[in-house]
Amino acid sequence: MASQDKEYEIMTKKASPASPRIKNTAFAFLFGGTICTIGECFKSLYTYLGLNTETVAALVSISLIVIAAILTGIGVFDKIAKYAGAGTLVPITGFSNAVVSSALEYTTDGKIYGTGAKMFTIAGPVIVYGCGAASLYGLIYYCFL
Repeated sequence: MASQDKEYEIMTKKASPASPRIKNTAFAFLFGGTICTIGECFKSLYTYLGLNTETVAALVSISLIVIAAILTGIGVFDKIAKYAGAGTLVPITGFSNAVVSSALEYTTDGKIYGTGAKMFTIAGPVIVYGCGAASLYGLIYYCFL
């Protein structure tokens, strides 16, 4: 079996083209930075409108989530992500894309067993571990501060 594994590894390396790491890193940085800059523009707009800090923070997140969801729904987000790579996955827009993509993929299975059940297939673990980490942090904060 060991020789077959080595053969397979050699074949895989030959068939897989080298990844342009510098280009991919630059694109991820530029697109991720652009998304963050858009978020900052929303922040400035909402602050200019006289909203308080908590409301501004919530509206910025909501705005980015809604825009990413719409772009995913009309098929544009995936085209952007093809070039941007991790630049679209790291900000909150990647989370929105994951939820909407899963929901769209399973619409033919029905509202409950398709969309409802599969919507959080990818995003579910993020929610679970995020809530767990927040609870742990809250407990530590409560006990020591």
